[in-house]
Amino acid sequence: MANLQIKDMPDTLHERLRRYARENNCTMREAVLTAIEKELVRWEWQKRLAQRPETDIGADAVALLKEERSRRDNEIG
Repeated sequence: MANLQIKDMPDTLHERLRRYARENNCTMREAVLTAIEKELVRWEWQKRLAQRPETDIGADAVALLKEERSRRDNEIG
């Protein structure tokens, strides 16, 4: 396994990480690895989403919502 060393970490960030790990019953190592994994998953998802073609539903979403809410309100009374 590879190693990663973080130099010159601000004291306030280190304290926040320590507190997060303690409150979540994990080590600082586990907290950092989880945070990195979540960020990479988010980044990969955003890249995939950006590559998808735009979807045109052929109508204004706000107008559709207003129409549906009005219809529902009329049914309810």
